[in-house]
Amino acid sequence: MIRVNDISLVMNKRQILSHISLELQNGNIYGLAGNNGCGKTMLMKCICGFVHPTEGQVEVDGKIIGKDLDYLPDAGIIIETPGFIGYYSGLQNLKVLAGIRHKIGQEKIRNTMCTVGLDPDLKLPVKKYSLGMRQRLGLAQAIMEEPSVLILDEPMNGLDRQGVEEIRSLLLSLKAHNKLIVIASHNAEDIKVLCDRVYEMDNGIIQKSN
Repeated sequence: MIRVNDISLVMNKRQILSHISLELQNGNIYGLAGNNGCGKTMLMKCICGFVHPTEGQVEVDGKIIGKDLDYLPDAGIIIETPGFIGYYSGLQNLKVLAGIRHKIGQEKIRNTMCTVGLDPDLKLPVKKYSLGMRQRLGLAQAIMEEPSVLILDEPMNGLDRQGVEEIRSLLLSLKAHNKLIVIASHNAEDIKVLCDRVYEMDNGIIQKSN
């Protein structure tokens, strides 16, 4: 369980987030909706521990991020544009990332690439990938180690209609396996189809939830 306890964030004398409280539980997909600049991405960064709130705290199973934990543990994350080594293939990039924790081997990496609709044998360097292919690769790195939590900022960005349907099905499958998933999306249909609860944000404030 993740608890966001009355967090506020001020950066460069500007109020970015204001008194946000959430309770997020496994087996659910939560949506953050709102226009650009409303605070969705910064809220995700606070949940992940990449940015520390000015006030309040984020708890994960009773442990405070920034005090008891440096970052959100056991999480797969896409925030903003995923970064990769441009002259490596998709498979080579994922092998490098998997080498950090040594939790999975090449077979799991290859299977995950197939799951998100990428050919693991494609030699094309990532710098020549389309936006949609890069997004699929980002999803692959987020899910390949089977984390219990997924934080996904605009996960459908750059995907065609078929790709959107495939990734929606994947996320619903992961939810069925008791994952905790938080997504931010501009697409109202993504939010409607996927989310158990939606938080609508504006100017760093949660205006309402449903």
